[in-house]
Parts: sequence; structure tokens; C-alpha cells
Amino acid sequence: MSQKNAPHPALQAGNSAVITGGASGIGFAAAKAFIALGMNVMIADMKSEKLKVAGAELAALAEKKGVKALAHAADVSDLSALEELECAATQAFGKVNVLMNNAGIQPETGILGKQIAWDRIIDVNLLGVIYGTRIFTPGMIKHGEPALIINTGSKQGITTPPGNPAYNVSKAGVKAFTEALQHDLRNRENCKVEAHLLIPGFVFTPLTAGGRTEKPEGAWTPEQTVDFMLKSLEAGDFYILCPDGEVDRETDEKRMIWAMGDIVENRPPLSRWHPDYYHAFLDFLSGTPKDLKD
Repeated sequence: MSQKNAPHPALQAGNSAVITGGASGIGFAAAKAFIALGMNVMIADMKSEKLKVAGAELAALAEKKGVKALAHAADVSDLSALEELECAATQAFGKVNVLMNNAGIQPETGILGKQIAWDRIIDVNLLGVIYGTRIFTPGMIKHGEPALIINTGSKQGITTPPGNPAYNVSKAGVKAFTEALQHDLRNRENCKVEAHLLIPGFVFTPLTAGGRTEKPEGAWTPEQTVDFMLKSLEAGDFYILCPDGEVDRETDEKRMIWAMGDIVENRPPLSRWHPDYYHAFLDFLSGTPKDLKD
């Protein structure tokens, strides 16, 4: 992480943020953090009691800061629902300075598993990010103020481990889309909108709880993740690669280098889990690879 040590200009008191998947987990923690900065916030999530409760809690926090916090029911896989969300946010706040495309789901899938699970994951995790970006970005460019688009990816979209191929495909798509988005934005004349890819580590949220009620020791809280995100935005990082209590950055980096090495070295795909390469990977993880030595 580089060191600029200056708050991102989009994260200023009086500015406004929209967060999808904002009723719980990382999205809800981000909403609280933005309110603490003096920002107006609109969270979007599926219509439910959870959204109602989250909205009420955020509204109480916002009132103390003299800002607004609103909850809006929206299914991010529905293009028209996101168009309505953009209209609602613009009417409430005048402009949007931060868009956090955070909504995501993680039902189990298999290569030949049920199509409905594949469709739903791609629709929410990938198309929801694409829809949100394409709907909100023109207005964010037009108002001319510093603005942020933060898309929530996953390490599984980079190392693509066995177990849930639809989720991996969706998050790999988010990575590729956000990279293309930032390239486009930085090459637009006088454009003050930036894109960033949030790559959480092991975070204890309703998405990852798996029926557990207590946070595993190695997991980060959503609040820790958002704190790391804000510091990374201050530093100007595009890839916000979060560690956790189980995996440090060095290990994450080596896993990602090995994954890319499957192509460069012409190894079998997912060779990290292949019996002929498993021990070679462990040697790579524990030592310094030859091509990285000084």
C-alpha cells in the first residue's frame, strides 16, 4: 500500500453515497463509516425486515451527524430497479459521490449443477455490478466532483479455487470489468471519477457465516474490512487486497502468482490442488521462488 495519507476527496462531509447490499455485512459497515464522515447514505437491498431494521439504525446515526440515511428496496439483478435507485438517490441528495456495488450472494454450485443457481449468482454478483456502474456513472461524471465507484470482488475471482464455480466466474468478471472501468475513466478528459476493486479476506458476515453465530478467530469483522478499505482509498490503491487473521498479504500474493504461473508454466489448471503439483506449491509458498530472487 502506497502512502498518500490524505482523505479521498470524494469522502467529504456533505457528499453522498449509495451502497448495494447495504443491509448487513460489509455494506452496512461501510454505511456507518460514511455517516461517521458526515456523508449522506442510501443503502439498497432486497425488500425485507432486515433492510427496514438496518435503515432505522442508520437513520438514527445520521440524525446525530445532521445528515440523511435512507433505505431503498432493490434487486440489483433488475435493471429497472437500479434505474429507480439512481433516481431516488439523485432526488434525495442532488448528486452521488460514492457508489459501492457490494451486493452479492454465494449459494453452492457445481459445473453440472442446477441452472437456477448459476443464473442467480451471475445476475446478482456480476450483472448487478455492471448495471449499477452503467446507470450511475454518467451522472457522477456529469456533476464534475471527485467520485468513487467501489466494486466488491473476491480472492476467489483471482485464484478460482475448486468448490463454487459460478461464484468464481462472477467475481472474476467483476475484476475484469472494474479494471476496464478504471482504464476508461482515467482516459476521459477532465473526469474525476475513479474505480476501485475491493478484495475482502475472510470476513464474518451473513454471506460467510454458514450457520455459525460466533465469529471465527481468524475472520475479520466487516468494520475492520471497511477501515482497511478507507485507508487503501487514502493511499490511492486500485486493488484493495485485504488480509485477515488467517492469511497475510505475502501468502495471498504467492497464491495469486502461482495461479498465473499455471498459464506461464503450462501447468494443469488449478495446479495448486493437483496431486502432481501440490508439494511444489507448498515449496513455493514456504520459500522464495527463483524468479523473484534479487
